Amino acid sequence: MWLLHWKAFVLTYEFYQPSSIPIQAHTLDQTIVNRQSSIVNRQSMNTSLLNQQSVLVTGAGRGFGAGIAVGMAQAGAKVCITDINAEELQQTVAEIEAAGGEVLPLVADVTDFAAMQKVVAQIVDGWGRLDTVVCNAAIMPLIPFTETTPELWSKIIGVTMTGVYNTVKAAWDQMVAQGGGHCMAIASGASVRGFFDEVAYCTAKHGLEGFSKALAMEAEPVNIAFNTIGPGKRIKPTNITRAEYDALSAEERAAWVDPVELAPAFVWLAAQPSSRFTGLRFDAGPLADTIAAEGYDFEFAPEKVTVYVADFVERLKRRDE
Repeated sequence: MWLLHWKAFVLTYEFYQPSSIPIQAHTLDQTIVNRQSSIVNRQSMNTSLLNQQSVLVTGAGRGFGAGIAVGMAQAGAKVCITDINAEELQQTVAEIEAAGGEVLPLVADVTDFAAMQKVVAQIVDGWGRLDTVVCNAAIMPLIPFTETTPELWSKIIGVTMTGVYNTVKAAWDQMVAQGGGHCMAIASGASVRGFFDEVAYCTAKHGLEGFSKALAMEAEPVNIAFNTIGPGKRIKPTNITRAEYDALSAEERAAWVDPVELAPAFVWLAAQPSSRFTGLRFDAGPLADTIAAEGYDFEFAPEKVTVYVADFVERLKRRDE
C-alpha cells in the first residue's frame, strides 16, 4: 500500500509570520525547467476565464496547492500563494512566472488568524479585491492513534481544519463588502472514510464537510459560495517535499497525476456565479476530464463533476427544500 510506503517520511512544521518573499532571478535545476516547460506548453487552460480576478491559495509551496495556483494563474488570475516553507514557495513563484502569471508570495501560517488577516489585507491593498480562496494547507503524518500526542493532534486539526476557518474568516468581510466570492476547501477520501494511522487527519477532513454544509447556508444570503473539492485522482502524498519528490524514480512519480492537470476544475468552479453552487463536494479528476473532453462550457450533470454522485444530488435536493 502506498500509504504505508510513505509512512517513513517525517513531517516538520514550523511557524512563521507573513512576509513578502523578494522575487529574484531564479537559478533552476533541470527538473524545474522541465516542469515549467510542461506548464507553458499545456493547452487545456482558457487563459482569460479568470481575467483580473484575485485568488488566494494556501499551502501552495508544493503539490496540489502549487498546481492549483499555477492553473489559476494560467487562467488569468492574480494569485497570492502562502506557505510556511519559503524555499518551496519560491519554486512555485518560478512556475507561475514561467506561465506568465502575476503572483504575490507570502510566508504565512494558517493556524495564526492575525497572520491570515494580514495576508488578506496585502491582497486587497495590491489588487483591490479577493474573489476566490482555496484552502489547501494541510498536514498528514501517518501515525497510529496510540502514538498521537495531544500536541500533534492539535497541530493536525489546527492546520487542516482550523486553518480553513482562519482563512475564510479573514476573507469574509472583504467578500461581503465586494458583493460575494468563492471559498473552497480541499476534500479527500478521508472526508468520507476512515484510514489506519490517520485518525486526526480523517477527523479534520470529515469536519470540513460539516463546516461546508453549515457555512454554505449562512454564506448564501451574502453571495459567498463555499464548496469542498477533492483531487478525484491519486496525487502525491501531502508530506513529501519537492526535494524528496525529485529524488524519486520516474516510475514512482508516474503513480501520481500532475496536480496542474487537475487545476481546470478549480478554474471552472471559480468562474461560476457564486449563487450557482454551494455546500457541495466536487472532485477535480472527473471535472478536469469533463473540461478536457467538452470544454469549460460543458452541459452540467453531477456525474461529470464528482466521484460521490448520490451525495451531491442529495445536497442539491436539500438546498432546494
